[in-house]
Amino acid sequence: MKFITQAIVIPLISLSLPVVANTLDTAAAIEATTLQSAVASQQRIDVSDERAQKMKAEIALLQQDVENLSVYRTHLQNVVRDQGLEEKNLNRQLEDINHTRQGIVPLMYMMIDGLESWVETDLPIKAAHRQKRVDTLKSLMSKSDVSDAEKFRRILEAYQIELDYGSKLGSYQETVVLDGVPRDVDILHLGRISLIARRLDGEAFWFFNKDESRWQPVISSDLESLELAYQVADKKIAPTLLTLPLSVSSLQEEQK
Repeated sequence: MKFITQAIVIPLISLSLPVVANTLDTAAAIEATTLQSAVASQQRIDVSDERAQKMKAEIALLQQDVENLSVYRTHLQNVVRDQGLEEKNLNRQLEDINHTRQGIVPLMYMMIDGLESWVETDLPIKAAHRQKRVDTLKSLMSKSDVSDAEKFRRILEAYQIELDYGSKLGSYQETVVLDGVPRDVDILHLGRISLIARRLDGEAFWFFNKDESRWQPVISSDLESLELAYQVADKKIAPTLLTLPLSVSSLQEEQK
């Protein structure tokens, strides 16, 4: 019985060896497959993580863009608000300009009328030239291609010229009616207080009497002083004390 049992055991062991081998192969295959699946899964995880990191970076950039756009939108809102205020200010200035123009045009006409009255009642210093300047200003007012600012500037310039006549010693040649006869003479004026006429040969002098609005002869005793005044006016000699007949009206004398 002992030999029979051993004989039976040996075949059984022999039969179990292929089974074990198959099991090991299967396990190895399963393990290999599992490792491959794990590697593939890890690769997918790595890819997914890389995509997630990339998306995270893109989201961060988008958030930064959103913040920048928000700041820029606020900036534009402030600019638009300021432009609105500036527009209101400009409209207000335009209204003021229109009101100013409505007031400045009548003022300019009044100034021209005043200038003309001044020339007419003043000593006849370059009377024709001054009247021509007034006429030019009158004509200028109706010109559409000249701005109101330029018109006003020209009027002020004319007033400045008129003021200069009252503070200077000057001489010029002109034709005036003396003793009923038109004569070419040398005119001398000291401001608006003395207006003298000298015959071109220097042999006779007249002064303008404003009270009577006419020229009157100067007595011979004053001729030397008058000649001296002409030399000063012509800058032939240095300024000096002058004695001249007055052309102011008696009313002006009383006011002084």
